[in-house]
Amino acid sequence: MDTTDRRLLLLRRLAGVCAALVLAVTSLSAFMRLSHAGLGCADWPRCYGQSLRQSQQGIPVSADEQTVIAVVRFVHRVLATIALLLVATMVLVCLGSRPLLRSEGAAALVLLGLALFLAVLGRWSSGARLPAVALGNLLGGFAMLALCTRLAVAGVPIATLRLRVWVGAAVFLLVAQIALGGLVSASYAAFSCSGWGECLAAAQNAGWETLNPWREPHLGSLPPVNPEGALVQALHRVLGIALVALVVPLAVFALRRGRPSSAAALLILFAAQVAVGFVMSFTGLHLQFAVIHNVLASALLATLVLLF
Repeated sequence: MDTTDRRLLLLRRLAGVCAALVLAVTSLSAFMRLSHAGLGCADWPRCYGQSLRQSQQGIPVSADEQTVIAVVRFVHRVLATIALLLVATMVLVCLGSRPLLRSEGAAALVLLGLALFLAVLGRWSSGARLPAVALGNLLGGFAMLALCTRLAVAGVPIATLRLRVWVGAAVFLLVAQIALGGLVSASYAAFSCSGWGECLAAAQNAGWETLNPWREPHLGSLPPVNPEGALVQALHRVLGIALVALVVPLAVFALRRGRPSSAAALLILFAAQVAVGFVMSFTGLHLQFAVIHNVLASALLATLVLLF
């Protein structure tokens, strides 16, 4: 094994550890975001969106809630700091000596930029009212996970062009679905509508401005809390159907191209994600299922990136 191969091996190991850390960080971030929204609160569903309403009225958050979130936030920051150090190390491994690992180094630099962006954004995340802040954290964390996963297989032969086109389309739809899910959460749109018919009918009366992440949601005291969120809720459901129509044929295509483990993982994860979504729809928005929903989305993205 020559020097370049050893550096690639070290890079893959660092990226694998970093991907695991980023997965933990995004999961903790989801727990904080969803807890702040009111999922898992004692007076459910009356307490849904209560933290935002109290913040808009200038009422301080309860001491118990502050304590729990403070502990989770401390662990989140520790893990995020370790991930940042790992990313900086990966940049040095790629670009710190010759021959330069140019493509891997470019990915590592983008990863470093994302980590620094999230570190800065984190200063405004606590108590933020705009959905844009939550979306920035969510999408930035998922982008870091995708890049770490890709660097974890640095030097491995890439898939065929046709498979990469399929995977690229699936990644695009999945990221859009993740963004819509984050907007549902950040705009408190979970109760905006229930069944398919109701969601589609209500969405026709909602303006496109309701998708603006820079628009602070104004909530009522009782469910549906934010009736204007019907459009984002309907889009989230429709895009889920589009993903089913794309992911299932993609898994079959990957299987035929000699990627059976990735195809199986894709189908299992997607089936689990759909099942959790149905459970959340019919049994209420339990905090643990919402966090699992976020973790499964992370695992799906990582699996697609590995197929790319």
